[in-house]
Amino acid sequence: MTEKHKRVIAVLGSTGSIGTQTLQVVEEHPECFEVYALTANERVEGLIEQARKFLPEAVVIANEEKYEQLKEALQDLPIKVYAGYESVCQIVQSQPIDIVVTALVGFAGLRPTIEAIKAGKAIALANKETMVVAGELINELAIKHQVPILPVDSEHSAIFQCLAGESDNRVEKIILTASGGPFRTFSKEQLESVTKEQALKHPNWNMGAKITIDSASMMNKGLEVIEARWLFGVKPEEIEVVVHPQSVIHSMVQFADGAVKAQLGTPDMRLPIMYALSYPTRLPSSFERLNFATMKELTFEQPDTERFPNLQLAYHALTMGGNMPCVLNAANEVCVSAFLSDKIKFTEMSRLIERAMQSADYRLKPTLDNLFDTDKQTRQMVKGWI
Repeated sequence: MTEKHKRVIAVLGSTGSIGTQTLQVVEEHPECFEVYALTANERVEGLIEQARKFLPEAVVIANEEKYEQLKEALQDLPIKVYAGYESVCQIVQSQPIDIVVTALVGFAGLRPTIEAIKAGKAIALANKETMVVAGELINELAIKHQVPILPVDSEHSAIFQCLAGESDNRVEKIILTASGGPFRTFSKEQLESVTKEQALKHPNWNMGAKITIDSASMMNKGLEVIEARWLFGVKPEEIEVVVHPQSVIHSMVQFADGAVKAQLGTPDMRLPIMYALSYPTRLPSSFERLNFATMKELTFEQPDTERFPNLQLAYHALTMGGNMPCVLNAANEVCVSAFLSDKIKFTEMSRLIERAMQSADYRLKPTLDNLFDTDKQTRQMVKGWI
């Protein structure tokens, strides 16, 4: 990538964990990338700091109450300042943008991703909920507009890398690795009394609050199973989850001949982010390397769906299809928020999600509007129970 061919990027959710690490990748390779737009939901101070450092063409704060503060702080710079969710959906359509990093948390990432695809932008997908909720519709749009969807999740990036050059070879199964989270060895009784402080301490990865809780409850892996089905065109029964506490092997692919390819690396999100942004080129990096001489063991175990029912619920939602993954996702988002606000216990999350899946109106062939309705109704229903 030369100076002439810098990739122009928009980062949605630039102040979050993935967003800030994306900007670290840009700093690592300023000759390859140029920031056109940055968006944040609430963190206006962080957005101001990033804007002054990277000097994008435009910034958007989704919370309109923070618009004046943002505008005032950047008035000495030639940066366009916008506010509101609609502005986030509009900015991704800007002509100079080559690639949009969708690092928004949850269902909120769906509409901006759709708008970016319709505008012909490559998608560096860090918002797994987009594929969970509307994978089939997103794939149809991406094909129609000839847009690549490049996975940023470490597991899906690993599979993407393992599949490179294997397009004519039949995949027998893909194997998603899971760290097991902070409660891997906890009993059912111990799980009843875990706190949010314990749940927010992930043993290997540095991530945002929502994804860290999802990791602790194994919902993160469930969402990744659904995402993998749409990203790689495999059937639910061809996706296996294995717990790998060291988080060195990020995922694997088993082919028809029985050979298994795995992608390994340090647990550093900047690696899959950089691969998505620079694909198909591998850029040099200053990031930490694996040292096999110091690695004592790589272990694997079966996930326990009795202690962590969310994984099984996700497989069930995927098998049912239609709007059921949307129900699962909406219920989970409400439950995680309630758990973080000390309104429900850790183990109540999966019970409420299961109840939502049993109670929701099921649609086999939902339109996009149906999915927005499903999301809204599920949230209201679960909030009512809480």
